[in-house]
Amino acid sequence: MLHYAEYLKMFVGLLAIVNPFGAIPLFISMTVDESARQRRKTINLVAVGVTIILLVALFFGELLLQFFGITIDSFRIGGGILVLLMAIAMLHAKTSLIRQTDEEACESIDKESVAIVPLAMPLLAGPGAISTVILAAHKSSGVVHYLVIALGIVVLSLVVWGVLRLSPWIAGHIGATGINIFTRIMGLILTAIAVEFIATGIKGMFPVLA
Repeated sequence: MLHYAEYLKMFVGLLAIVNPFGAIPLFISMTVDESARQRRKTINLVAVGVTIILLVALFFGELLLQFFGITIDSFRIGGGILVLLMAIAMLHAKTSLIRQTDEEACESIDKESVAIVPLAMPLLAGPGAISTVILAAHKSSGVVHYLVIALGIVVLSLVVWGVLRLSPWIAGHIGATGINIFTRIMGLILTAIAVEFIATGIKGMFPVLA
């Protein structure tokens, strides 16, 4: 088990990647025609979807890497580049195309339910979040380590649930400017995490640089 500060760092990094506040405008636009009851059901499904996706990544992600013969250091570099691209988009207060393309956004408007796709995946629990969870799981092998990360994922899903439930109030009181400021702050944190991923991966692949 790692020091509690490491787990706090993992949680903050995962929160920055998921960025539920940045998803508020898209969530409101995708559920504008839903009744209050339907919107609550959508929010519940989004939270459950995020939990399941990230828990699957936590417990089976490393097995998937082994199946494809991918080393953890190369995955760190690839995941770091992926997270860095997302961070750059967030610094510009934009939704990264890694999360959702314009075509996917247009297609989602016509879907009957948008809870799992595209809201839970890939908008919230997308490639960046999945990569971060897999890399966090690899830092230790103890059962307690996995349980603490799993608890963090559940807490994160509760945060997503709460933010989406309060999305009309947040959008009305904070507005687009407030959401963009928060997104840029999260993007800055994410940039530092991405650089650390890449640097650690390079050191692992080229020990002479350590």
